[in-house]
Amino acid sequence: MLAVVERLRAEGHIVDIVSESEPWTLPADCDRVLSMGRLPETLRKLQDAGVRAVNSPAGVAHCRRKVLQQLMRENKVPMPPEEGDCGYWLKRGDAAGSMTDDDVVFAADSAALQACEAAFRRRGIDDYVVSAHVKGDEVKFYGVLHTGFFRSYHSTGLQSAEVPGLQEAAERLAAIVGVEVYGGDCIVKDDGTFCIIDFNDWPSFSRCREEASAAIARCAKESGLWPKE
Repeated sequence: MLAVVERLRAEGHIVDIVSESEPWTLPADCDRVLSMGRLPETLRKLQDAGVRAVNSPAGVAHCRRKVLQQLMRENKVPMPPEEGDCGYWLKRGDAAGSMTDDDVVFAADSAALQACEAAFRRRGIDDYVVSAHVKGDEVKFYGVLHTGFFRSYHSTGLQSAEVPGLQEAAERLAAIVGVEVYGGDCIVKDDGTFCIIDFNDWPSFSRCREEASAAIARCAKESGLWPKE
C-alpha cells in the first residue's frame, strides 16, 4: 500500500492515509479509495459512500472462506475435493486469511476431523470450511486484474513457477469475487493440474512489491486521474 501511495504522490496526486482502527471519514472531494480494510464497519462505510474502491467492499466480503468456497464450486474453479484419503484441512470460514495458528488445522483422518470440528465449536467457531488434502507442490501467486500483472512463485524462495492455466483461473476467480488486487496459493499435482487452496484480497506481494505497486497504481487510475495539486 505504501509503495503505491508513494508512486501516486510522486505523480502529483493527492493521497491521504487513514487507519481503519481509528475514526475516519471520506473527504467530500474523494473520488476513489485504495483499501486494505476488512473490518465490517469499514466495508459498510465504503459501501454506503458509493465511492470507487480498490478493492471493493463487496469483493472483500466475498473473500470470506465460506463464501469463496461456494463461489469456486458454483463456477467450477479448480479447488480441492471435499473427500480424500490423505487427510483434511479445517479452516475458519469467516476470514480470508488465518487469524491465529489454530484457525487452520490439519486432520489426518475423518475421526481427527470430527475432533477438530468439535474443538472449533468449543471456541465458538461454527463458520468453517473443510477440504481434502491434496499432494503436490505449493505455488504462491499474485495478480492485479485487467493490468496484465501476474506472478507465481514456488512457496519458498524467489524462484518463479510456470503453471499452465493458473493465470487464467486466478483472473477468472478475481473477476467472479470482485477484487482487482489479489493473491493466493495453489497445489500443483504430479500430473501438472492444480487446485487453488487459498485466495485473498490485497496480499503482501513480498516477492514482487515494486512491480505490483506499479500495476496497482495503474489500476487505481484506470477510470480517470486522481485530483492533482
